[in-house]
Order: sequence, then structure tokens, then C-alpha cells
Amino acid sequence: MRAPFGKPPIWFWIVSVLFLLWACVGLFAFYSQVLDAAAIAALDPYDRHMLTSMPLWLRAVYGIATVAAALGGVLLLARSALARLVYLVSLVSIIVQFGYTLGATDLIAVKGFVVAAAFPIFIIVMGVVQLWFARLATGRGWLR
Repeated sequence: MRAPFGKPPIWFWIVSVLFLLWACVGLFAFYSQVLDAAAIAALDPYDRHMLTSMPLWLRAVYGIATVAAALGGVLLLARSALARLVYLVSLVSIIVQFGYTLGATDLIAVKGFVVAAAFPIFIIVMGVVQLWFARLATGRGWLR
């Protein structure tokens, strides 16, 4: 049951802004890794091959993950309960993206588990935290 609509504390706004800034980093990474030819050309041959051979559907999933995270941050700041659904879409997209990248490619064999998986695991954890936070905020009546 949702609590009555109320005023969120200052830390809600701080966390929401930090989530939006984190999402902007994701948008920049998406742009530079998928759309920026000069950035792709500057990569080592293996990383360049990984990005240029990425299936179109996986590029779309990557884009959905980053755009949804940014939209989730905006929705938190707008105090919209839709942030929960949008963060869920982002998290599912993140899991699909890294599930494929880590499970269906030779990335772990080439780079090693720690190098290949540490940052993706962190990104997944951030997705879980964002969804949890949106649920918490909805339950406390800060989102409508």
C-alpha cells in the first residue's frame, strides 16, 4: 500500500541528482562506444572488434538501458512513480546486455574475469539500487 503523498527529505533530492548524473555518464559511454567513430578507432584492436561486431539488437538494448536510466532520474526529480517502471526496464536491459557480452563472447577468456566483469557487476548493482530507491520513494509517498 502506498503512503499518502508527502514531501521528500533533502537526501532524496541529492540521491536523485546523483542517479541522473550517473545516467548521463552512461549516455556518454553509449555515445562514445556505439556512435562516435573517432572514439571507437582509438581503441585497441580487440575492444574495437567487440564494439564493431556488436549485434544491432544489442546496441538497441544498450541504448534502452542508458536512456531508461536517464529518464528514471528525470522521473525521480519530477516525483513520478513511473520511475519504478523505467528503472525496471533499464535493469532488465543492463542484465541482457552484460549477460550476452560476458556469456556469449570470449571477453572473459581474453581479459580475465575481474577485468571483464567488475564494472558490469557494478553497473548491475547500481541498476538494482536505483530500482530499490524508486520503490522506497514510492512506498514513502514521495512519488505519485
